[in-house]
Amino acid sequence: MADNTCGSAVDVRGLTRTFGTRKALDDVSFQLEAGSFLSIFGPNGAGKTTLVKVLTTLMTPSKGKASVCGLDVVEDAVKLRERIGLISHNPLLYPDLSAEENLMFFAEMYCISKPTERVRELLTAVELDHRRMDLVRTFSRGMLQRLSIARSLLHRPDVLFLDEPYSGLDPHAVEIFDSLMKQIRQDHTFIMISHDLAKGLELCSHALILSRGKIVLSLPKEQIDENEFAATFRATVGTGVA
Repeated sequence: MADNTCGSAVDVRGLTRTFGTRKALDDVSFQLEAGSFLSIFGPNGAGKTTLVKVLTTLMTPSKGKASVCGLDVVEDAVKLRERIGLISHNPLLYPDLSAEENLMFFAEMYCISKPTERVRELLTAVELDHRRMDLVRTFSRGMLQRLSIARSLLHRPDVLFLDEPYSGLDPHAVEIFDSLMKQIRQDHTFIMISHDLAKGLELCSHALILSRGKIVLSLPKEQIDENEFAATFRATVGTGVA
């Protein structure tokens, strides 16, 4: 569970990531308190996914510093992976294992106590308990995403990263995900990438817009004028890199 007494859950200072001569992230800085929900918007090529990859230890920064849960994303990468969860376009599941076998594998990897109970609890929460013995390669895109959500929550991460979590979900799966988010909202800190402005602003406590690797706008929800925010968002869409 998120420890809301620990101050900044995420601390990013001067973060830069280059690919050759291109700066995917360019001197990005922000802080996020424990229990917050940050929605990140921006056009394709803005640096959103690169930012999440750096914060989840999947990519190292070229310059600057970043810490999550007080752990440096480079120096403390192994410890940090025990404290975070990630839902991305890649479900990170084994297609030739069943739903239950997949979750049991990750439960063992995280040394979860009473793994069978935890796995069954999450399969029920994402409404896949009736398919628990079926091979994952037989699942639809929406079912894969639901199982990926269960995988990411197994170890009760302090910070949960969501990279377009609604992608591929059918309306029923969206309802399941929304219901699950309401149940777990107080237990985690969230960082979500989204192209859905309405959904991102509905969920967030803070929002920022990235364009060409730079923060264009960053505000707490109570200071957001949705019309002005939407206008700034639309103005950045044409500045992305295809």
